[in-house]
Amino acid sequence: MDKSLQSEGKSFNVQQMIESNKKKTSIGEKIERIIPTLLFLCAAVSVVTTVGILFTFLRESIGFFSDVSIIDFYTGSQWSPWSGEFGVAPLIGGTLLITLIATIVAVPLGLMSAIFLSEYASDKARRVIKPVLEVLAGIPTVVYGYFALTFVTPMFQFFLPDLGIFNALSGGFVVGIMILPMVASLSEDAMNSVPNALREAAYGLGSTKLEVVVKVVLPAAFSGIVASIVLAISRAIGETMIVTIAAGATPNLTLNPTESIQTMTAFIVQAATGDTSFGSTIYYSLYAVGMTLFVFTLVMNLIAQYISRKFREEY
Repeated sequence: MDKSLQSEGKSFNVQQMIESNKKKTSIGEKIERIIPTLLFLCAAVSVVTTVGILFTFLRESIGFFSDVSIIDFYTGSQWSPWSGEFGVAPLIGGTLLITLIATIVAVPLGLMSAIFLSEYASDKARRVIKPVLEVLAGIPTVVYGYFALTFVTPMFQFFLPDLGIFNALSGGFVVGIMILPMVASLSEDAMNSVPNALREAAYGLGSTKLEVVVKVVLPAAFSGIVASIVLAISRAIGETMIVTIAAGATPNLTLNPTESIQTMTAFIVQAATGDTSFGSTIYYSLYAVGMTLFVFTLVMNLIAQYISRKFREEY
């Protein structure tokens, strides 16, 4: 009698366990079906956002180009929206001038910093220097702007007495300092991904430290280094506050870095914070300039992706 009760109890417990496992399995299957959908929605946010931005730019830019010829917009050399002149070339020229100066500053310093951290620095030095270097990336750009205006410009005026308060040189120099951590950090990551076996093989053939860096590490990390440079340039093109504060607001088509210029982003800030009436040609010009800036940034990112795929080394 007791044995039959015990067997019935065991079978009942086993049945309960089976039903419990079935419930857990059912819940797990539901979660497994939900998770991919949730992850897809999260990934789609960036795509939908980009499409929304592009749609907004296109819709509003059409209103502008219905009043202003697209040919005149991109070939005109006079930019004075409040006087009816909409030649965007001075803004593009100012943006490219700032970007050129920033690239000249950031690429050599960033690349040399990356080489030092990756190949020469001790672990203790790397743990100190790299976080300090990356702190630069977290400083608000408005702080950089006032740093350029109140410190860098007076410093340059000591050597260039005719330098004005607002100039492309100071703005471009500080933009270069701002993007330097991007070049240094991403380039160092690319160099660290190079297998040590390649370095050891070069040392085994009698190469010096410098020869290993120049002839082995840099070529092997080339795609990552170039991608970091292109991404940094893209960041410099879209910089706003530094150039708004330090470079001035003079649409000037010039290659002279000592003169005041205006970039595309600086005009957007100027017009957006001014007395620009909704629906006016000046209002729509904001979106036309923004669309041009968007295309510049998109092209730079496409170039970075192409270079990364073209010259990527697999180890």
